[in-house]
Amino acid sequence: MQHAQTAPLFDGPEWTFELLEKARDAIEKIALNDLGLDVYPNQIEIISAEQMLDAYSCVGLPLMYHHWSFGKHFARDEALYRTGRQGLAYEIVINSNPCISYNMEENTMSMQTLVMAHAAFGHNHFFKNNYLFQQWTDAEGIHDYLAFAKNYIAACEERYGLDEVEWVLDAAHALQSQGVFRYGRPPKPSAEERKAMIAMREAYESGQSALDIWTDAVMDLKRDPDDPRDGAEAARRRTMNLPQENLLYFLEKHSPVLEPWQREILRIVRMLAQYLYPQKQTKVMNEGCATFVHYYIINELYDQGLITQGSLMEMLHSHTNVVMQPEFDDPRFGGINPYALGFAMMEDIRRICETPTDEDKEWFPEFAGNPDWRGVMRDAWANYRDESFIQQFLSPHLIRKFKLFTLTDDEDHPKLVISQIHNRAGYKAIRRDLARQYDLAYIEPDIQVTDADLKGDRVLKLTHTVREGVHLSEDDRIEVMNHLRRLWGYDVTLAAVEAEIPG
Repeated sequence: MQHAQTAPLFDGPEWTFELLEKARDAIEKIALNDLGLDVYPNQIEIISAEQMLDAYSCVGLPLMYHHWSFGKHFARDEALYRTGRQGLAYEIVINSNPCISYNMEENTMSMQTLVMAHAAFGHNHFFKNNYLFQQWTDAEGIHDYLAFAKNYIAACEERYGLDEVEWVLDAAHALQSQGVFRYGRPPKPSAEERKAMIAMREAYESGQSALDIWTDAVMDLKRDPDDPRDGAEAARRRTMNLPQENLLYFLEKHSPVLEPWQREILRIVRMLAQYLYPQKQTKVMNEGCATFVHYYIINELYDQGLITQGSLMEMLHSHTNVVMQPEFDDPRFGGINPYALGFAMMEDIRRICETPTDEDKEWFPEFAGNPDWRGVMRDAWANYRDESFIQQFLSPHLIRKFKLFTLTDDEDHPKLVISQIHNRAGYKAIRRDLARQYDLAYIEPDIQVTDADLKGDRVLKLTHTVREGVHLSEDDRIEVMNHLRRLWGYDVTLAAVEAEIPG
């Protein structure tokens, strides 16, 4: 019931900074004291449509080096926006400390309230607490690193020319999906590497030319150490940490032809790719968390009399559009909407905790009927990624609600086969099959460096482990191999091997 004695925070569409601050404070009380969220300090900025487009083009980061691809993205998005064929996000949020949220100045006060709850508290909590972001990103240092990267590449452009820098960036961008560590950290740098990196950072901070400081210690990276004559091949592979899944890391450390400044550009691109990698692994969870948080908070604000019924209706209209799942024959269908699936799973966890059915108790004995649904939710947000979250928490109830089933496309059969339906075995198989679609280790190509004899023919040998007969696109393969050859300086080969089938 709405509290009649409480005055709403605002009663019109226009926002002011004073109203934004009042709304932020009210949201914060519910987020921290009711939901128990743990967030970074917030830095909320209001930006124009053009600034939002600019943020789009630079993958949502506040500082970015120059590259033609960013301008291309800006021109495309601007043309679609100006002609009414594409809208803009209400906000963009950055995984940093403090957590920066960009809100559109065109938003009404109701929408500003909604997106603050969504981004400044929902996404913020997820960034701070999920294990992937804790292990793989540095929220404290990302702004300094972005500033360093932008200025370093600008210095390279001034010294070596735009064309020389551009081809290195083009090649690095083409390889950035294969420029991340998926399973483990890179080997610790040697004493010489640490000394060189510290010297370069100190030079940058003191205003000297970092390009002149990065010298002999880094050049050692491309020299293969002496191998013993007995077992030379095994020793060489062990010294070079082969096989190696991170192609940019390997090229940075071992390319026979790259200059020190070119190696640092590869490092910059792979560091940013690694920083963004957890977001690719948690799209459903991250958006589901933020959407659940904003939905809970706006309803609490209404129940406390802090927003009007008109504001609530405007917020729910936007919320409904965000979580809509088009049917398969709808022109808007583009697969499963991560907002829809993520929000539905969060709501379902709460339902299972509060009013579990016998089916829920059978499938989720660990938390069915647990009165602390907030704690269950926070634990899920902290300890899972999309693939494992779906595998552990997708219920038969939601499988039925989303009308999920499994289609099998077997090359030995002329027609598609519905292989899994709504029964006990089917629920488990559907959940497993859906979870696999969010496992980047499964859906992205597994390409690794398997050998490179720097004292011999210097051929860089790559191996692509083919899963279920899915090979690389021929046109893309040719283009990327050309970039690889230029970065390596010698021939590069790519062999395809079929993945071993378990059992």
